[in-house]
Amino acid sequence: MAYLMNLKPLRLKKLENKLTDIAPAKINLYLHITGKRKDGYHELDSLVVFPEIGDNISIEKADGIELSSHGPFSDFLPSTSENIVVKAAKWLKALANVKVGAKITLCKNLPVASGIGGGSSDAATVISLLRRFWNVSLDQNKLMNLALSLGADIPVCLKRQSSYIGGVGEVLISPPTIPAFWLVLVNPGIPIETAKVFSSHLPKFSPISRFNKPPKDVKSLAVLLSERQNDLENSAISLFPEIAEALNSLANIPNILISRMSGSGATCFGLFGDPSSAKLAEQLLKKEHPAWWIKKTRLIP
Repeated sequence: MAYLMNLKPLRLKKLENKLTDIAPAKINLYLHITGKRKDGYHELDSLVVFPEIGDNISIEKADGIELSSHGPFSDFLPSTSENIVVKAAKWLKALANVKVGAKITLCKNLPVASGIGGGSSDAATVISLLRRFWNVSLDQNKLMNLALSLGADIPVCLKRQSSYIGGVGEVLISPPTIPAFWLVLVNPGIPIETAKVFSSHLPKFSPISRFNKPPKDVKSLAVLLSERQNDLENSAISLFPEIAEALNSLANIPNILISRMSGSGATCFGLFGDPSSAKLAEQLLKKEHPAWWIKKTRLIP
């Protein structure tokens, strides 16, 4: 299957025998469920962007595949054998018949199972780093098809550019230029199983709603987004009412342009046109909900 995209060069630092990079969060500005295949997988139409906030990953020499984790959310990661980062590394090692190993160090800054693609982005970043570290050359379509087998979000996270997603994650199309904006991300502290939210979604489908004309500014972008939605939002709220509280808290913030849930939740975002409004929003929300995870960030240029 052809992919209508090119992989973005990594923002790498090479220090002797060590490579480091950021695995950015993935934000669904809108998410439509357009159908359901016979195998049970849902087909999507979504506009995905990547903000500057993310997990930190480094790669060093080792005999086998090793994973060391730390950071505010490291205690919530699955066991090493079940971790998607380790699976991705072992998959690439076997695929490319690499004889050496690698030590992966993950600083887990993003909440786990939170609708912002943390695990998928971590896996994609590890794949990209190891390709450089091991000097692995792979056909792009083969790489992306096998990445899809690890997770539906991994192809777009490998691309790491604003993209329309279609199909079950295998169709990636570059959108028109997205104007700069700032985000405030809010997670009320509840991990959510993606499959559970999808299984609760009523069998009602939305049309593909990609826009082709570039929005002239962030307010125009917000208008376009307001004409679309996250089809999983109601299902997620019915299972986890705390999401509605997060959305209501965001909606009451001054100068917010739009608020929405990302992915299958529970992380929600507020979109702002300037950094001072986003900073004020972050301060107000932290004061109102000191136990929540709340972060200001901006779109990767």
